[in-house]
Amino acid sequence: MIPASPPLPHIPPPKPPRWQQLWREAVTDPGELLALLGLAGRADELLAGRDTGFPLRVPRGFIARMRHGDPADPLLAQVLPRPAELDEVPGFGLDAVGDGAARTAPGVIRKYAGRALLVATGSCAVHCRYCFRRHFPYATETAAAGRWREALAQLAADASIEEVILSGGDPLSLSTARLAELGDGLAGIAHLRRLRIHTRLPVVLPERIDEAFLAWLGALPFDRVVVIHANHANELDAAVADACRRLRDAGATLLNQTVLLRGVNDDVDTLAALSERLLACAVLPYYLHQLDRVAGAAHFEVDDARARALHAALHARLSGYLVPRLVREVAGADGKTPL
Repeated sequence: MIPASPPLPHIPPPKPPRWQQLWREAVTDPGELLALLGLAGRADELLAGRDTGFPLRVPRGFIARMRHGDPADPLLAQVLPRPAELDEVPGFGLDAVGDGAARTAPGVIRKYAGRALLVATGSCAVHCRYCFRRHFPYATETAAAGRWREALAQLAADASIEEVILSGGDPLSLSTARLAELGDGLAGIAHLRRLRIHTRLPVVLPERIDEAFLAWLGALPFDRVVVIHANHANELDAAVADACRRLRDAGATLLNQTVLLRGVNDDVDTLAALSERLLACAVLPYYLHQLDRVAGAAHFEVDDARARALHAALHARLSGYLVPRLVREVAGADGKTPL
């Protein structure tokens, strides 16, 4: 008689990476966001009275950095759907930077010499209210898995392209396995020298910078540039600083882009504090962008005269390497336009 085999031990399925769980737990209800900050009684005043067409999304870790009870908190201002978003303002449109005219294949945007941008996904961990792609047709215009072959073929056919920029949405919203699939395709293009990643995730969801991602980043056969996006020093807590240093240690050059936003960072003390904090996080200030004139964001605009005065004051206060370049993106221009 053959004895019965002992039952196999129960092996639970592997847990998803922690960042993905935190992603799923993001706040998407404006009422809940206000309640978490002790502002539920001011919903009628603070919230847009109808759907803006651009839903709220913000990770709870980012909310934890907001000032409780303060409706003017600079981090809250970046994510809360406000009544002013519903205003129709002349000069503010759906495609503020000419992405549509620069499209050369699904998810491929060519604006400047030597570079190509891949809109790798429409997903993002946070929905910034001033986002210049808040009206972008992601359903048809991303280089997602089904279209990567066409995008890669176009990049391979043009030997003038030395740098690929991963954008979105946020490319780090893709799993590391998906990024590796895309990276393998790019690695087969001999004339590519640099991979640049534009991402807000190290700031709003620093848990995304995990060991698997860092291993992938460190093994890439390109020079690696990671451009993060922070607008206020309060965004950069200890977890963000750790994520940035780990990116640096994996071989990435770290830069930051800031958008000049009325009511968020339009004073010299705030901008100076941001530059100082960025350096402490191993990140160099790169650009201070004037607002892209996208519909729904007019209430954030700072006029050019004030922007120039702020930049001059910042230059007078800080070492040159801490002063970002003040620029605007102009559709059809050969590069960013200095102001």
